[in-house]
Amino acid sequence: MNWGNKLLLTFVAFGTMIGYLVYRAVNTNFELVEKDYYKSELRYQQVIDASNRSNELSAAPLLEQREDAVYLELPPEMKNKSIEGDIWFYCAYDSKKDKKFELKTNNEAVQSFDRSLLQAGRYTVKINWSSDNKTYYSEKTLDIR
Repeated sequence: MNWGNKLLLTFVAFGTMIGYLVYRAVNTNFELVEKDYYKSELRYQQVIDASNRSNELSAAPLLEQREDAVYLELPPEMKNKSIEGDIWFYCAYDSKKDKKFELKTNNEAVQSFDRSLLQAGRYTVKINWSSDNKTYYSEKTLDIR
């Protein structure tokens, strides 16, 4: 094989490689954390304040995974109080696994979530609630098996 054929093969291999890289770049899925990411970024100081308030409580919210359900227990200060808020099971690598629920705790500040509603994976659980005109925010990591 002479040098001209080798040069031609080198150009063809290079062109094929560039074509493959362009194909992969065009078909890569880039997901933002939230659809309205920029709007929620502007409200982030409120999240910081709510997180600081949550850290001042006597205990952090507790997440416990059992065979049938995932249980959320809010700090003792929240018992027998009116609580409004939501809980977001956020899966960073697959937005199809994300689940958002309304907080409906009992008098003991406990709520259960049916295990069948959550797929296996690693979740960042974002708990946002308000009580007595104060907002609270906490994040936990949970591995669902």
